[in-house]
Amino acid sequence: MITVTIDPQVGEYVRIGLVEARQVLVRPAEEALRAELDSVARALRDRYTGLEPAQIDGLQPARELYRRLGIDPTRLRPSSEALLRRVLRGEEVPAVNSLVDTGNLCSLDFLLPVGMHDLGLVHGGVTLRRGRPIEMFEAIGKSYYSVEGRLVLADETGPCGTPTSDSVRTMITDATVRCLMVLYAPSTLPAERMADHVRTVAARVQRYTGGTIVGTAVLP
Repeated sequence: MITVTIDPQVGEYVRIGLVEARQVLVRPAEEALRAELDSVARALRDRYTGLEPAQIDGLQPARELYRRLGIDPTRLRPSSEALLRRVLRGEEVPAVNSLVDTGNLCSLDFLLPVGMHDLGLVHGGVTLRRGRPIEMFEAIGKSYYSVEGRLVLADETGPCGTPTSDSVRTMITDATVRCLMVLYAPSTLPAERMADHVRTVAARVQRYTGGTIVGTAVLP
């Protein structure tokens, strides 16, 4: 399994779950995956429509992570909150491909950010740390994005993702065959609960992409 480390400067604030898979088949999502996504979206609408993000209990762990790192989650939203807001507006979660849609399903189900990276495009091991001065990356669907002072996952080349957005450099494409899924949470989330989430992610990756799970982990 790829080496993943947490910088001691952020270690007291975060807990991450990891799922590495190989031989994934990235293709248009099958009907069963889209149906599961729609089912989770309907349940979220039934439960949370009309509430503000601060009133939604399921969003609080991701928001707590940001606040503990000195980031205002109302200005820079966790990706899971951005997805939920889309769902609560009555919009459909975009159909991208089998692997990205699986990650979005898990993010909505747990209301935690889920990063997705093509390991064929990652150089060396990765570290979860704070962004360094003037560090930035090209974010998916956005322009260049500053990560200075923010929580960032980085390989030997530089930043490749955050709990808000992943990078174009290591994004999932139809050519992806090896992937790393990263679940972000505050350290107050029980390790046993994160382990349950990791098992669910691994099972869904196998079910919807045919991938072989290389390894899983919860850190710390």
